[in-house]
Amino acid sequence: MDFEVVIVGSGPAGLQAAIHAARKKVSVAVLGHLDKSDLSFAHVENYLGLPKTHGSDVLAFGVEQAKRFGAHFFEHDVMKAERKDEGFVVSTDHDLELRCKALVLAPGISRKKLNVPGEKEFLGKGVSYCAACDCNFFRGRNVVVVGDESTAASSTILLTEYASDVYWVAGRLDIAAQLMAKVRQTKAKLLEPRKVAKILGEEFVTGVELNDGTKLEVDGVFIELGAKGSADLALDLGLLPDPEGFIKVNERMETEVPGLYACGDVTGEPWQLARSVGQGCVAGTYAAKFVRKEG
Repeated sequence: MDFEVVIVGSGPAGLQAAIHAARKKVSVAVLGHLDKSDLSFAHVENYLGLPKTHGSDVLAFGVEQAKRFGAHFFEHDVMKAERKDEGFVVSTDHDLELRCKALVLAPGISRKKLNVPGEKEFLGKGVSYCAACDCNFFRGRNVVVVGDESTAASSTILLTEYASDVYWVAGRLDIAAQLMAKVRQTKAKLLEPRKVAKILGEEFVTGVELNDGTKLEVDGVFIELGAKGSADLALDLGLLPDPEGFIKVNERMETEVPGLYACGDVTGEPWQLARSVGQGCVAGTYAAKFVRKEG
């Protein structure tokens, strides 16, 4: 499917970008799940002109506005984004390919951790939050992937190309059927419904203990909770995020890659609704101008 602007993320930054891009009469697609935005769980009381309200209502109104201006919505997770010819191709967990001239990254950031013993102690010593970044370090070794959603599934598939044995520990799976079918074609061993209770090791990771007492001997633990993160997407597109995973932009929300914009939490602190909305406005406006060659 062809669109002029594709926006990854349906939080406040992505929705505002969709509104401003669509108002400039370019075709716009938005990818993401409203109920996975941090705002959907929050109460809002510090945004100009809004009385105390719930974040889910703000998001619902934003979708309604964006649709009214012509934006199209897909409740899909992004599996891959790449530069192609003079534009971009975005692939989703439903096997949908979207081609566009300008791409806006507004996926928010993942602050989710397992919060189990050993997680913090072995970070960088076998514990990783980015399979795409660290898979090569575990070539021929045993690893476990932890998570219930699309990122865990895609990371499991990727790691089967590098690691000797790959375990996938999941609780309640929330995976598109198309993506799950691809996992089942690999050598990965799915353990569900299970949880990791403890990460084991001495100087480096040596294993994990599950909530049922099972112990797995592994060298790597890949914690992949939620959808694909900003750092992974940036790397897909040839963009190097900073050490904390944030994406550098200028005052127009442009990255170093022509036609690629970023806004909201992926650009750094403060993580506030007002900042996300403002940056979304700028990103959507200039993405549309890029497509229309307005400078």
